Amino acid sequence: MAVDGLYLRVPEGGVYGFLGPNGSGKTTTIRCLLGLVRPDEGQCRILGSDVRKGLSDVADRVGSIVETPTFFGGFSGRDNLELLAGARGFGKSNIDEALQRVGLAERADDTFRTYSLGMKQRLGLAAVLIKEPEILVLDEPANGLDPAGLKEIRDLLRSLADEGRTVFLSSHLLSEVQLICDRVAILSRGRCIAQGPVDEVLSVQGGSAFVVRSERIARAKAVLKQAGFPATFRGDRSLRVVCQSEDASEITRALAKGGIYLTELRAEEISLEAVFLELTGDGEE
Repeated sequence: MAVDGLYLRVPEGGVYGFLGPNGSGKTTTIRCLLGLVRPDEGQCRILGSDVRKGLSDVADRVGSIVETPTFFGGFSGRDNLELLAGARGFGKSNIDEALQRVGLAERADDTFRTYSLGMKQRLGLAAVLIKEPEILVLDEPANGLDPAGLKEIRDLLRSLADEGRTVFLSSHLLSEVQLICDRVAILSRGRCIAQGPVDEVLSVQGGSAFVVRSERIARAKAVLKQAGFPATFRGDRSLRVVCQSEDASEITRALAKGGIYLTELRAEEISLEAVFLELTGDGEE
């Protein structure tokens, strides 16, 4: 089953990250939400309207990118946007502003077929912004962008959310999602396995953890185990020690008694990627 018993309630305003491994049901869910696929059962509502019956009532308030945007290859970026704008009755000023916001103003008159993948993604975002939507539903909008482009799109999406719009963002770039999202939902095999504010989802690993580094790391692990602190090797020749923050002094005391002296002791920064791999099981191997 592509999507199985999924329940999401996305609050108004802010950036909502929609995450999951390939094949977890993200794009299928987005297609259902936009009326491109009809679910076997259940209900999708957007801006209060039932997608099956009333999507046309709110279509002009919703902008979307589903997978890779497609345009006429022989037309310029501006010409493509003018075709779209003309069909919906939007003016030239909307086009100019949209091109400016996505950083394509200087390349707007080049043909679409000469655009890089990242530029094509930007043009797709510009097409979304022409109608100044209240909700943006974006499926991997940063695909193909270089680091500078990622930051520009991140800043753009954050600014749109700060204006009061709702950005529903599907992405596999977890570090980017962690930087801009207010809330996230994580899918696995068609089911939602975690959702909520980013800080709450990051806390699912439970407890605190510290990174311990020493020149005698194997001996440090044995000493900590004997002292009752479970420790595991990390990939950078350090240890991860699970304990509460108030136990940090006990770690140093135990190691000193064992003749081990630290070169580093710091609280571990929990990343969305680590939580994602733990929840979905993608890091088991």
